Amino acid sequence: MLSDAKARKIKPGDKPLSDGSIKGLYLFPVKTHGAGKWILRFTSPETMKRRDMGIGSYPLISLSQARELGFEARKLIELGKDPIEERKRLLETERIKLSIPSFAEAARKVHGDRKEGYRNKKHADQWINTLEQYVFPFIGNIQVPHLTAADFAKALKPIWLQKPETASRVKQRCDTVMSWCAANGFIVASPVSVVTQLLPKQPGKRERVAHQPAVPWRDVPAFVQDVLHSGLLTQSKLMLEVLILTAARSGEIRQMEWSELDFDNGVWALPAQRMKAKVAHRVPLSPYLVELLEGLKPTDEDETSQLVFPSRNNTPISDMTLTKCVRDHNVKSDTPGRIATVHGFRSSFRDWASENGYPRDLAERALAHTIRNATEAAYHRTDLLEQRREMMLDWESWVLVAASLPSSHRQSGR
Repeated sequence: MLSDAKARKIKPGDKPLSDGSIKGLYLFPVKTHGAGKWILRFTSPETMKRRDMGIGSYPLISLSQARELGFEARKLIELGKDPIEERKRLLETERIKLSIPSFAEAARKVHGDRKEGYRNKKHADQWINTLEQYVFPFIGNIQVPHLTAADFAKALKPIWLQKPETASRVKQRCDTVMSWCAANGFIVASPVSVVTQLLPKQPGKRERVAHQPAVPWRDVPAFVQDVLHSGLLTQSKLMLEVLILTAARSGEIRQMEWSELDFDNGVWALPAQRMKAKVAHRVPLSPYLVELLEGLKPTDEDETSQLVFPSRNNTPISDMTLTKCVRDHNVKSDTPGRIATVHGFRSSFRDWASENGYPRDLAERALAHTIRNATEAAYHRTDLLEQRREMMLDWESWVLVAASLPSSHRQSGR
């Protein structure tokens, strides 16, 4: 059996010294007298091949320490594990642990990736500033796998009732950060979605209704490129493209009339009787849409229908025609296991507007949503058409320009 006295006498050129007490443990000589390296020789239970495992240098690792390390390795072998591979796995686990970001680090990384996509620097700064002000003091230093819905509820609680609009935006930004963490494998899923279950109902907020399954806004350009701009051009595809770019309802598109279109000023004016809220609504038309719609007008005025998209019977096309187009292409939605709906494209636009910093009022007006607060509605005397025109041009640019880019370039936003 190997002793310290015998180990200290090892010199270059000697044969390896077997320990005797731990099967396969050897002290190999090196170039220095009285020094060596510990090697454990074993047959891997995973590959059934012989392997040599280094467990340190002598005398830095003493004989007793080498025996302890050898004994631990032998226990793993008895359990059917290769100690070399197990050590690699442990090192990889530690490496991953060291790379896991805190919430503040993850938020700053997400902000850095997204800020170039903001047209307005103020909105970009606002995005991270609200997290620094309201969230970082509570959970900024905590690594993301350790965060729970309760942690986010604690951070949001001070502003949840006092500043409901700000709190909702901060919650959405927290969810964006945690969804990024999930996409990068740091966590399984964002816990922010259930935060409202831990907080009181905000004043004036109605119960959330089930939303229509929608194409995630970052995937809309791919849908346009792969479905609408691919293969045979059909009336359904043209209608869907106009619907997406205007964020209009299906019925508003299907019943669109030539008399409502002002190509010179780039405006689509919908009468009150055709609107869900029974309030007249104007939609800004981009040069692209003006050209697209003008190209649909028959050259023979005698054959011109009042409808822009007439059926064979000169009546509005059925809503199922558009639905079938989406279903036929099996368009995936943000709701697991469900196909996207035509109405869901309005949600896609709304999410894009929110995540790209556009004022809530502009986005809601683009969707022709009514102002539910009577006092607020009384002071609104304009439909903000020109401000909405700029926003809709940005939306069109994202949908059409990003559609022509490789998928790896479509994730940054605008």
